[in-house]
Parts: sequence; C-alpha cells; structure tokens
Amino acid sequence: MAPLLDERARADALVARIQAAVTRPMALMEVCGTHTMAIGHHGLRSRMPAGLRLVSGPGCPVCVTPAEDVDRAIAMAKEPGVIVATFGDMIKVPGTRGSLAKARSEGAQVQVVYSPLDALRLAQDKPDHTVVFVGIGFETTTPTIAATMLRARAAGVENFCVLPAFKVVPQAMEALVLSPQTDIDGFICPGHVTALIGVAPYLPLAEKYGVPCVVTGFEALDILEGVAMLVEQIAAGEARVENQYKRAVPYEGNPKAMAIVDQVLQPCDAMWRGVGVIPGTGLEPRPEFASMDARTRVPVEIPPPADLPKGCSCGAVMLGLLLPSECPLFGKACTPASAVGPCMVSSEGACAAYYKYGGA
Repeated sequence: MAPLLDERARADALVARIQAAVTRPMALMEVCGTHTMAIGHHGLRSRMPAGLRLVSGPGCPVCVTPAEDVDRAIAMAKEPGVIVATFGDMIKVPGTRGSLAKARSEGAQVQVVYSPLDALRLAQDKPDHTVVFVGIGFETTTPTIAATMLRARAAGVENFCVLPAFKVVPQAMEALVLSPQTDIDGFICPGHVTALIGVAPYLPLAEKYGVPCVVTGFEALDILEGVAMLVEQIAAGEARVENQYKRAVPYEGNPKAMAIVDQVLQPCDAMWRGVGVIPGTGLEPRPEFASMDARTRVPVEIPPPADLPKGCSCGAVMLGLLLPSECPLFGKACTPASAVGPCMVSSEGACAAYYKYGGA
C-alpha cells in the first residue's frame, strides 16, 4: 500500500501547488486526444481550482480530418479495382453523406488495417488492384507512413498510393494563439508528438507570443505536474517551454524519423474540420513521389462537402470555446452508438471522453 499512498501524497502536493498559483482565471489547453482521455479517466478536472479551466483542442487527427477527405476516400473505394485501406478509427467518421463503414456495407472495397505496412502487403497480394492508404495522423504516425512509401518504391510496388490527410501540430497551436476567438494562457503539449519533433518547435509560442508550454506525460501525476509547471509560469509572468516528460521525450526528438518525413513529404495548407484552412499545417508527397499521391492516381469527383452536420458543435469544442456537454446534441442525438460529429466518433475525441467520463 505504501506506493499507492505515496502517489496520493504526491498528487495532493501537486494540487496544492496548482491551487496556490491560480490567483486569477486561467485557461490551459491540451492539444492531444490522449491527454483528453487521461484527464477524464483520472477525474483531474474535479481537482482543479475554480479559476482554472482545462479545455480540449484539436488534438484528435480523426476529428480534424475534413469531410472532403472522407468523401474522397469513399468515392475512391467505389471505383472499380480500387481498395481503400484505413485505420479502424477512421471507418465510422462521417463525411457529407455517409462514412467508409456505410460505403463498405453498400459494396465499396474498404479494408481496415493496423499499419501502413499492412496496406503495402495488401497491394503486393493484389497486384490487379490499386490500394489507397488513408494517410491521417499527426507527426506521431507520419514517419511510419513516409517510411512505407520509401519501402514501396524500393520494392517496385506500383499499385500502392496514399491519400494525404496529414496534420502538423505546432503551426496549428500558433493559429489558435492568433485566433481572436480563443483565449489560451498555456499549452499542455503532446508527449507522443514531441517525442518525434522535439521541444524546439514550441519555442516561438513562448518567445514570440508569451504563451508558456509544458510537454507532459500521460499518467495522472505527469499531468498534474505539467499543470503545476504551467500555472506557476503564468502566475510569475513568465513564458517558457519546459519538458515534464523527459523520461520519454528527448529535447531534439527523433531527427532520423523526421528526416524520412522531410524526404518524402512537403508542407502544404490544410483544412481542419470545424476550424478551417490553416496555412502550412498539412503534408503532401513531394513531386518525386507524386505517383504515390492517390489524388492523382485515382481521380474522383465529389460534391461540395458539408464540413459538419447540422447542429454539430465539434468546431467550437476543438477550439476550446465550448465544453462538449454544452453542445445541444451531446448525449441526446449524438452518442458513441449514434455519433453525429467526429469528436464523438473517435476514441480520443473530446466528446467521447466527456460522454465516457463526464466533465470530471
């Protein structure tokens, strides 16, 4: 029992530090869906002082994938000789007129895979088909997809391609800071992403805009310590980038992995569902890898997309402007069993977290 009691004592001490530092209203945003789920799972919001708000940002890659990309993937899956391969968390995400799951039930060729390498093997096993892998994710998953593209080229697999729907995090955080709609005093920075990109990309947020950042782990004590570090910076009028998660996140990240990404992909503007176009926050194949861009390999026409279903507040939730429970559809028309918006579909979506754990 001693270790458990020790953890409780450490948690109580961290909560006391937070309470002592929060002498005015403050808002901290976690920009990672895993943090959102962990905060709910551990009931950490209930331990925060009244003046401190923990709000969720656009940290779920499935949630921010625009309807246009879903619609395009569906249209490709309906083309003769085309198989669309996707991660399982993408299969039920609504597009304008349905989902990949619905399209599959109607005869489209959609297959769930656990990695991009599975999609590459599918292409090798079915040389008479074009396999389109739906390339979603932040910097955490992008290196493995880029590496798979390199492997496909080296192996001469010409029927494998990628539908690029990648997103990058630091530039999106900068856009949130610059938005007149948002009011963010500090960022709980994502541990997984930072393990790849390193700590340096957050420096402009602190140095240029005066918004402190703390890279944080996912255990309850990690998050409490990260929050304490942030509110103490804010109370002191400071803005620095600190790394609470040093045991897993080196300052420089993983340069080899990011070099692979840079070899295969280049920056582009990207649409974030419910948020809009954010310049420089997407990635697409470089010209020398254009043959693996599914948008040119499998050209399809799609009708004008509708970004979010009628009445859905996912956009405001992902900007931290609304709590999920403040959406009029939450828990009524929109539940995990009959999700309306992407934030309820994804296992890391803010609405799914609130539904499962409440506002705690």
